[in-house]
Amino acid sequence: MREIITLQCSECKRRNYTSTRNKKVQKDKLELKKFCRFCRKHTIHKEIK
Repeated sequence: MREIITLQCSECKRRNYTSTRNKKVQKDKLELKKFCRFCRKHTIHKEIK
């Protein structure tokens, strides 16, 4: 039951990364601190559909 998710930068709102997560184990939305090449710094990336 893994689904593909897209991660969006919280500052510039660009969709930079894709990842997978298990729907049954992790119910809440994923938030990771990753590098945004458009902002050129590490920012919070949030899961979107």
